[in-house]
Amino acid sequence: MKNKRFGLIGLSAPLCLGLTYMIMSAQRPEYSFLTKAVSELGSLDAPNKWYWNIFGYILPGVSISIFSIGLYQSMAQKTSSRLPLIGIFLSGLFMAISGIFPGDFDDRTSTTMILHTIGSFGSYIFFLIGAFTYPKLMRESAYWSPVIFISLTLTWLTIIFGAWPFVFTDMPGVGQRIVFSLYFFWIALHAFRLYNYQSLMKQIH
Repeated sequence: MKNKRFGLIGLSAPLCLGLTYMIMSAQRPEYSFLTKAVSELGSLDAPNKWYWNIFGYILPGVSISIFSIGLYQSMAQKTSSRLPLIGIFLSGLFMAISGIFPGDFDDRTSTTMILHTIGSFGSYIFFLIGAFTYPKLMRESAYWSPVIFISLTLTWLTIIFGAWPFVFTDMPGVGQRIVFSLYFFWIALHAFRLYNYQSLMKQIH
């Protein structure tokens, strides 16, 4: 049951962000997914900014950090590196930080904008650390090893599409949303796998 609870918490993160994004963006006809950053839904001058920052960043971030503990425990059956745990845990924590400090897109040198940016970039950097170190643990598990290929593919795709704004300068927002989608697909994939851990382990054995 413990794995199921951690799995559900992990699945709640993409669900919460996805629903919040659809609702908040639909309320703003001038908000373009082609050119606007996702964070602008919660910027200092945005209407209802705290709805986005709480349900789009803070709660999903906290959920990812909690989920990361269960994910690590399901694989680390013996003494092993804690980098995978630290990476995904801090990725969620820094995502929450980016929600606590709304972006000020009119003054990018302001304290709140700097802290928001640190939260955003920190979340992604720590995700890469976790996502690239998990395969070593996965190889030791008959249950988790089949997920390695798609896990690494999603991770590499976030890097590839991270270059989108530099190539398609007239629609940078699309690339950011693709990276967001890949990031949360990674979370959802591993959370779903964790949720089904007991039942599928019985089939393996």
